[in-house]
Amino acid sequence: MASSPKAPADPIDARLVRQLADILTETGLTEIEVEHNDLKIRVAKTAAPTAVQYAPAPAYAAAPAPAAAPVAGETAPAAVERKGDVVKSPMVGTVYLQPQPDAPAFVKVGDTVTAGQTLLIVEAMKTMNPIPAPRGGKIVEIIVQDAQPVEFGEPLIVIE
Repeated sequence: MASSPKAPADPIDARLVRQLADILTETGLTEIEVEHNDLKIRVAKTAAPTAVQYAPAPAYAAAPAPAAAPVAGETAPAAVERKGDVVKSPMVGTVYLQPQPDAPAFVKVGDTVTAGQTLLIVEAMKTMNPIPAPRGGKIVEIIVQDAQPVEFGEPLIVIE
């Protein structure tokens, strides 16, 4: 009578497995593992696919409406042409137009700036990152609003 070399000396306690499964259900965890001496028990569950609903993002007063996705066979609408150099966000974050909430803005439309002058700040991961003017010129458009979330490469300011 040959016994399996991998057979444990003690059978697995089904009550323990059920208790672990109950802990998964109660806590919302998807996996739990218990190890004691040579006994190791891992209980995992997979979530059934469910429909996910997202709430609409808050609208910003001057934010342009997103363009509709092009239908097959149609061409995408042309990007907005801006006269001058567009300063784009170098990172994902939140844009601030002034150094402090009650301070004046770094720049406003019509201001003349010099290369390296701070135009605005992008906060990313609790770090304030000043965005400098790439060259000297006149501010012809400020595209973003104060405290607006921005994506990498999103246009911020136009310098002519």
